[in-house]
Amino acid sequence: MTVHRLAIRVYFEDTDAGGILYHGSHMRFFERGRTEFLRDLGISQSATADRTDPDALLFVVRKFSIEYRKPGLLDDLLTVETEIASISGPRFTVSQRLLRENDLIASAEVEVVAIAGNGRPRRLPPAMATLIEGAR
Repeated sequence: MTVHRLAIRVYFEDTDAGGILYHGSHMRFFERGRTEFLRDLGISQSATADRTDPDALLFVVRKFSIEYRKPGLLDDLLTVETEIASISGPRFTVSQRLLRENDLIASAEVEVVAIAGNGRPRRLPPAMATLIEGAR
């Protein structure tokens, strides 16, 4: 299984008044991890997201579950690990972890669905599905 890693520093803007990583920042970090994972596979979300194009392909989050384990802190250097858990038709599920060295800060399961410009689910193009499946 391929695990993608992205280093992210916790800045003041990512924390609450006590210098602890704000819960909403976890979602942003996980989003960046998924985006960079797809980019490294050669999938450019901006290249397929023109809703005026009949072949538009957008990714939307259908389900997002986070388990918070330990606090992230101001100035921490964290790693977002991303891997494909499953793929089927228009959707794929991503497992993600947010780590400080070997300490698990949080984990997430994210179900992503491909949709057409009209907002309806659409199967992943075969070449894209092969790239994502190959990353498992």
